[in-house]
Amino acid sequence: MFWINKLLFFYFIVLISPISFAEEEYYLTLRNDKVNLRQGPSLNYPIKLIYEKKFLPILIQDKSGNFRKVLDHENNSGWIHISQLSKKKAALNVLDELIVFQKPSIYSKPLVKLEIGRLCLVKRCKNNWCKIKTGGYSGWVEKQNLRGRL
Repeated sequence: MFWINKLLFFYFIVLISPISFAEEEYYLTLRNDKVNLRQGPSLNYPIKLIYEKKFLPILIQDKSGNFRKVLDHENNSGWIHISQLSKKKAALNVLDELIVFQKPSIYSKPLVKLEIGRLCLVKRCKNNWCKIKTGGYSGWVEKQNLRGRL
């Protein structure tokens, strides 16, 4: 009988308790060429900085109402209104020199080398490769060398 009371108490605490677990972090991209990063989750908070790069991938860490707490590639953090974020796929090159190949293989024809931090629009991914577009080039890169919304 004693263990039944403990079991009921456990279920009561787990099911009724207002404990919330944070969602997993994920990437979105900037919807516009000009997006404000704010100090808090409201339009009343001051602007920390203004992003001027459409499709820049941003790591979403938390949410409060219509605002999302974000972290960028330079470790700037703050809050952005959800209307300024997009699900468009884009990523940044994290290698010093990333080679874009014609096909998803290191044995295919190399097209161009990308500098670190280069923004790439991601068309699709399969296995360990992503087809990207950047500048006037379109080709395949290894997925592990990209950070962003894939």
